[in-house]
Amino acid sequence: MNLSRICLAILGLALSAPLFAAPVTPPNILLIYADDLGYGDVGCNGATQVKTPNIDRLAREGLRFTDAHAPSATCTPSRYAMLTGEYAWRRKGTGVLPGDARLIIEPGRTTLPSLLKQAGYHTSIVGKWHLGLGPEGGLDWNREIKPGPLEIGFDYSYLIPATGDRVPCVFVENHRVTGLDPQDPIQVSYTQPFGNEPTGLRNPELLKMHPSHGHNQTIVNGISRIGYMTGGKTARWVDEDIADVLTRKAIATLEQRRTGPFFLYFSTHDIHVPRVPHPRFQGKTGLGPRGDVIVQLDWCVGEVLAALDRLNLATNTLVILTSDNGPVVDDGYRDQAVEKLGDHRPAGPWRGGKYSAFEGGTRVPFIVRWPGRVKPGTSSALISQIDFPATFASLARRPLAPTDMPDSFNVLPALLGDAATGRETLVEHAGPLGLRSHSWKYVVPSKGPKRNLPTNTELGNDPAGQLFDLAKDSGETNNVIAAHAEVAQKMAAQLEELRAKGHSRPGFQPAP
Repeated sequence: MNLSRICLAILGLALSAPLFAAPVTPPNILLIYADDLGYGDVGCNGATQVKTPNIDRLAREGLRFTDAHAPSATCTPSRYAMLTGEYAWRRKGTGVLPGDARLIIEPGRTTLPSLLKQAGYHTSIVGKWHLGLGPEGGLDWNREIKPGPLEIGFDYSYLIPATGDRVPCVFVENHRVTGLDPQDPIQVSYTQPFGNEPTGLRNPELLKMHPSHGHNQTIVNGISRIGYMTGGKTARWVDEDIADVLTRKAIATLEQRRTGPFFLYFSTHDIHVPRVPHPRFQGKTGLGPRGDVIVQLDWCVGEVLAALDRLNLATNTLVILTSDNGPVVDDGYRDQAVEKLGDHRPAGPWRGGKYSAFEGGTRVPFIVRWPGRVKPGTSSALISQIDFPATFASLARRPLAPTDMPDSFNVLPALLGDAATGRETLVEHAGPLGLRSHSWKYVVPSKGPKRNLPTNTELGNDPAGQLFDLAKDSGETNNVIAAHAEVAQKMAAQLEELRAKGHSRPGFQPAP
């Protein structure tokens, strides 16, 4: 072959290579996990009543998914499934937990952070946990708090133990409550109040935000919570400062990880109740506190993105922004979220929301950015957060053992935009289970109310079962189960098989 032909061959190879080629070194991973953020709550998904310029920037510079899902329509099971690669509905005790629950991920099992740790990553979590802490039989909040995140694969943790509306209202760093005075020990109960400790039920005059349903027990920072707590006065958080505290901790974690790959799970409190934005965000929208904390969340995103830029980490950092479940408007406090909702549609075009078997329960914002590798655009691939373990293992070149991650699929080509399709099937979890298969959505027959009355959320219960063709009916308004009984029967059998097998990942083998 003469020189001109060699040059032409080299040129041909160069032109045929993908523009966004995979780098040799696996990237850092920053997972920004919002709480109760709906598909339609962000500008890049159609919101106009609230501005989210930093999230929109992430979408503009990355790949925005329109059919990506949380594993469940509520928080604890979504987080459990995301970290273990196992559908939460397979395990008892994975529902929404009280603030004093034991750790529900058993130490020693393979998890998302332990996989990445084995692959050489430094692993951190900053923010909401809500997967329980401590052993069976109770936890002394004044001593070492373990087992917890450090026992399931994280190198560092700075936590809200449960949720903002549940006691204890303190931060936990690694194994200790921060700022605790040993002379003022913490006690927590979810059954009995402590002496004359003020509660929202007995002392409404002390409240700066009143409950709409429930949430009337111990008062912290002028807000009554779920559960009873006494002591720990110096350690208690101030709700208005939570976003600042967590964002500073997340940035400090980035600053300490300037060498070697890292995985940071930045699990924000916003936009969960109680919605108490910092004064600089109050009144920034016409939607009341719910809209204002969306703006606050967007600020948090902007701060961590700016830190990546400042630290020269952005180019080799895969950033994912998503949410643990769909949106809810009134979730327990009178914060004007209903009255000021106006034309804003938190779930976007989807029906339902948090707690719901309809698409709004699990179809959530999902954006992936990796400069130079992920081509900006939009993807309709069906993917789920339960796929993070298998997908990140592939990204980090750490093969899964046959007994790891029973329901986690490797969807790396779809996540990086190299493939237009992801999963073929997905189980959606609320009250009744639903099965997605391409554009078909089957919801099993279920008894129960049509709506969750306190939150006014459509739950998706129907004693006859439901079948929707999302390609023709994205709003799930037309139940076609009678007209397509054979499709429903096939999907019902498929779902039952998935339940009976105990796993769905190809190649998975149950431990002997």
